[in-house]
Amino acid sequence: MTKTVITIDKDGSVHEVAKIMSEKAIGCMVVTDKDAPVGIATERDILQRVVAKGLDASKVKMKDIMTKPLITINGSMPIINAIRVMQKNNVRRLPVVEKGKLIGIVTQRDLLRVLAFHVLISFRPLL
Repeated sequence: MTKTVITIDKDGSVHEVAKIMSEKAIGCMVVTDKDAPVGIATERDILQRVVAKGLDASKVKMKDIMTKPLITINGSMPIINAIRVMQKNNVRRLPVVEKGKLIGIVTQRDLLRVLAFHVLISFRPLL
């Protein structure tokens, strides 16, 4: 998982989020309410829910476009279970939460990288 997660308050503007995403080269941000994770917003959410509708990104609040409820996992969840959660809920990113606190985020790409490494190591004796 990535331990450094960029967050935005639910009352932050979509314009602010788009600017941060662009500067940090990230594809999503976790939305918080009093530091508790409550939703997530991706580039796709911004495109479909704001840009495509011709809304003013500086006036639209994150709480109005974020995906909720937030689907999360805990840090001790086995990788295969995280993959199942992603498939079941049709999501590509899962915030990792421990005792209500955001501690990281895991993406499909992260899981694929780990699985590919595991397969490579498993087949190494045969190569």
